Amino acid sequence: MKVEKASKQLEALGNPTRLRLYRALVRAGNNGLPVGHLQEKLRIAASTLSHHLHRLILTGLVTQERQATTLICRANYPAMNGLVGFLVDECCQDAGCAVRQDEAAA
Repeated sequence: MKVEKASKQLEALGNPTRLRLYRALVRAGNNGLPVGHLQEKLRIAASTLSHHLHRLILTGLVTQERQATTLICRANYPAMNGLVGFLVDECCQDAGCAVRQDEAAA
């Protein structure tokens, strides 16, 4: 993942309302949640929800699917895993942790 993409995703999650929204979708699992349910759950105006959803969709963290007259929102788990991986994949590489762990196992 490129730094620019990770930066935009982290910036989107840096807003408290968007973070609550995203966590609700992550908790919902693969079935996602209808927009109306999200609005009730978060207790925010429809226009505010739409604004925040749009931002998460633009960064690739959320997808939307229309089922008849209902919009279903879902966390994009591959995108989430990519972002988390970007943050932790190189953990301790410059500190030599991996070497110390190998030495500890020996």
